[in-house]
Amino acid sequence: MGCGKSSLGRKVARRGAMRFVDMDSLIEEREGASVSDIFYYQGEEYFRLREREIIEEIAAEDGDVVVSTGGGVPTWRDNMARMNEVGECVYLRRTAEQIASRLSPHGRQKRPKLRGLNDEELVAFMTANMAEREPYYSQAKHCIDCASMSDEELIEKILSVAK
Repeated sequence: MGCGKSSLGRKVARRGAMRFVDMDSLIEEREGASVSDIFYYQGEEYFRLREREIIEEIAAEDGDVVVSTGGGVPTWRDNMARMNEVGECVYLRRTAEQIASRLSPHGRQKRPKLRGLNDEELVAFMTANMAEREPYYSQAKHCIDCASMSDEELIEKILSVAK
């Protein structure tokens, strides 16, 4: 959440002449509802199954695709292993402080778990959330420490490791 998956993914896809898929946006489009509404009305299991369907659809396609997953995708069942099996998974590693500084007030409002958090609470939430998810994320084929890299450097790095 907030590490740059969607914004950098679009740029990487454009630069590499590849198709771009944002999983959350695709699910929202198909379901006719926001991610938070799907979670509320259908439940997390339903949502996670939709994510897995997209992984399998993309795995069956020909051609290169850049996929921005939701932050929970790698943590569900064997999704990370499956994604590594069919693609070049890249983990954009950032600190909780970096992520907090990247999330605009609007970005916080559209994420139900972040609504109403002040800066200190946001960093605490991100620290705990990242600690839970790190064992899954670190299984990606490529882990990139984003701390000292500009977006342009990250784009070049991602293109170099994902080819």
